[in-house]
Amino acid sequence: MRSLLLKASRNGWLARQARRRRFVKRAVRRFMPGESLDDALGAVDALAAEGIPAVLTQLGENVDSAADVRQVVDHYRGAVDRIVEGELDVHLSIKPTHLGLDLGGDVCRKAVDTLRTHASEGGVPLWIDMEDSSYLEATLDLYHDQHEPGSAFGICLQAYLHRTPDDLERVLEAGGWVRLVKGAYREAPEVAIQSRREVDEAFLGLGRRLAEATPGGDFSIPLRHVLGSHDMTLLAQIPDGPEVQMLYGIRTGAWPEVQEAGTPFRVLISYGEHWYPWYMRRLAERPANVGFLVRSLLPGGG
Repeated sequence: MRSLLLKASRNGWLARQARRRRFVKRAVRRFMPGESLDDALGAVDALAAEGIPAVLTQLGENVDSAADVRQVVDHYRGAVDRIVEGELDVHLSIKPTHLGLDLGGDVCRKAVDTLRTHASEGGVPLWIDMEDSSYLEATLDLYHDQHEPGSAFGICLQAYLHRTPDDLERVLEAGGWVRLVKGAYREAPEVAIQSRREVDEAFLGLGRRLAEATPGGDFSIPLRHVLGSHDMTLLAQIPDGPEVQMLYGIRTGAWPEVQEAGTPFRVLISYGEHWYPWYMRRLAERPANVGFLVRSLLPGGG
């Protein structure tokens, strides 16, 4: 099931069909508050009322024109301004291919530099998300080229990739921030661990390494390393230190448990029109979520 869902996430015909189906959109709303920045900021306000800060990311990837890149940059600049104006405790997370990585490193580098500078001026931490392994080297180069010790600028690393232990040490040595996740893309055995048990073991070992690592540099914005996971069993085995981040709408029953334990906690809110590949990867992470989609087909399914 997981393999089929990941394969479907790259199918353009299925993407077009899904976006036309109301029942699919209803199911997607379980995992995202809506398609607009206003929708996302509404969710930010609701979470803030419960004492939960947030991370925002606009969904989108593999843009194919400079005009699209400019539009994405303008959108995020506007998001920074809204965050600053509202004095919100919100970070931003961006995808390199959403900012033109397929168009060449210089295009993407300029876009990221513009956003990093604008976010830094507003005191808004910025994260670079990680995509599939074909973009890994370019994404790491982009991060290391622009990272400055003490800046509020972090990168996501995926525990299931064989090379991640070395990549993690390189980021830590540079004084960077790390958000560790298990990994959600379909990868070949020579690139990534295939066994769920072994992926869990890799995440646990790397998470413990993060727990003992202190971000280098004199940070103007306090932030610790991040564990992006909903696996409470694994999280309980990692010493205090890293912040825990969970996705909007997932394992909400566990949120109070994390907060009550005193663990720094933040919710990642995704929004935007281009939700299909992201949504299929969410289903693949936990195929039981397909049940929510099936139930939405039924009368009164929501």
